[in-house]
Amino acid sequence: MLESVKTKTNVFLHINLYYFFKRLVDIVVSILLFILLLPLFLFICVRIAKKDGRPIFTKELKAGKNNRTFIMWSFRTMTNGSKVIRQLPPYPFPSSWEKGVPNFFKITGDNNVTLTETGLWLKKYSLEKIPQLINVIKGDMSLIGPSPERTEIADYYNNKQIKRLKVRPGLTGYAQIKGVTNDNHGKKISYDLYYIQNCSFKFDLKILYKATKQIVKGKVHN
Repeated sequence: MLESVKTKTNVFLHINLYYFFKRLVDIVVSILLFILLLPLFLFICVRIAKKDGRPIFTKELKAGKNNRTFIMWSFRTMTNGSKVIRQLPPYPFPSSWEKGVPNFFKITGDNNVTLTETGLWLKKYSLEKIPQLINVIKGDMSLIGPSPERTEIADYYNNKQIKRLKVRPGLTGYAQIKGVTNDNHGKKISYDLYYIQNCSFKFDLKILYKATKQIVKGKVHN
C-alpha cells in the first residue's frame, strides 16, 4: 500500500511539474515569437487595412481551461459583407443533444461570406493565428492543446466531452496534426482526450514538429 501511495505521489508531482514548465515555455516562446514576428504582424495589419478594409482583427468568445471564457484574437480572413451566421445548437435542443454534442455535428458558415485574398494566404500558412500569441502570454491558451471551442458548443458537452476543457486550448494540437477539424466532432474529441491522457514534453515536441512541417508546406488543418 505504501508503494501505491508513493507511485500516486510521484505521478502527481510529475504532472504538476510538467504543467509548470509547459506554462513557462509557453510564456518565453510566445514572447520571443511575437518579437520575431512583429514586422510580419505589422505588415499583415497594413495589408488587411489597405486591401480588405477594417476590422483588421476578429474576436471570438471561446471556452478555455475549466470552461472559463475568453476572447480569442485572430487576423480577419473573411469578407466583411455581413456577420458570419453559423449553425449553432438549436434551442430548445432536440433529444439527440441530451447526452452531449453529437459526433456528427458540424458548424456551417454563411455562404455569402468568403475568404479574402489575404485570408487565403493567411490560412494556408496559419498566419491568422499570430495574434493568439497574446492569448498564450495572457494564459488563455497554450502553444499545444485542444482547439478552442465555441462557448455555445461547450455548454452542451457531456461528462466525457467536458474533459477536453481540463487543459488550456492550443494554437495547434494532436487533432489538428491528424487532419481532424470541426467537420468530425466525435473524432476531434477522441484525439483531444487521448492527448490529455498522454501529454508529455516528448508528445508536445512531436506535435510541434509535425505542425511546423505542415505550416512550411502550406498544409495546415484549422
